[in-house]
Amino acid sequence: MKNIVIVSVLVSLVLIGIIYSYVGDIIGDDMVNILSMLAAVLILGISVGVGLKYVNQMKNDRATGTLADENWDGIGEYKNDLPVGWAVSFIGTIVFFIWYLLAGYPTWAYSQIGEYNEEVKAYNAKFEAKHANISDEELNAMGESIFLVNCAPCHGVTADGMNGKAANLTQRLDAVAVKHAIINGSNNGLVGEGLMMPDRNGLFNMNTGMPISDEEIDVVAEYVANGFTGAKGAEIFAGVCSACHGMDGTGMPYVAPNIRNFTPDLVQAVLQNGKKGAIGQMPSFKTEDLRLTDTQQRAVGTYISNLADQ
Repeated sequence: MKNIVIVSVLVSLVLIGIIYSYVGDIIGDDMVNILSMLAAVLILGISVGVGLKYVNQMKNDRATGTLADENWDGIGEYKNDLPVGWAVSFIGTIVFFIWYLLAGYPTWAYSQIGEYNEEVKAYNAKFEAKHANISDEELNAMGESIFLVNCAPCHGVTADGMNGKAANLTQRLDAVAVKHAIINGSNNGLVGEGLMMPDRNGLFNMNTGMPISDEEIDVVAEYVANGFTGAKGAEIFAGVCSACHGMDGTGMPYVAPNIRNFTPDLVQAVLQNGKKGAIGQMPSFKTEDLRLTDTQQRAVGTYISNLADQ
């Protein structure tokens, strides 16, 4: 046992020396740093000592005591008492948890993160009040700045999607996106109610009374992507899609989104709910996450809606 103590002390001193060589210069006379260093030394010493003790015990101890009546394939278990050190540590951990929760650092106590969140909320409230009557021109200018910071890393500075890395926002939909939505359905909350668009198994051509076919999917996807041009595509769209999206594709409130043009409300809905499409998953920029305020979301929506006119 004496050797174990000596080895524990030596190993601990070596490790403490190594640690101090890295952090000694930054400890200074700051009480928090000093206490942290002392706690690290204490934990290190206990860990080394306990580890060496049990290594020695595994090497030299022999199992003794009374075997329990139960055994598994001839392997029995001794009726050993609960180790005092383990029991004390377990109870001490529970006591520390209760103290920490109720007195040491209760959930309702001050925190820097909480203070930061409150300051952000207060700033956002002032921001919303200041821009309550902002004009469309100011919204567009604000939206461009926000887009360049938050959206351009994926969608590109010119919003072209950077060769398929993200959606091309200079056009409402391309054929790939339309086909993906028809085949897989969609539930992006784009009209305020989170209504689900069924997948292809739930889509029927009312003109023929038959489920939509692969050929019809290709034709109607090209029709929508090319600005609603083409007689055959118009016929299929009228029979399959117009019941929800309207004959002109501008959508219906609480039923289906506008698939002809971007609108500020549509973009804001995507920002709030995120969107999963043919390329991948776009994250949500909800106000609750303190990412973009309502005004900032409207500004981005205004800017993107005006891109096609630029």
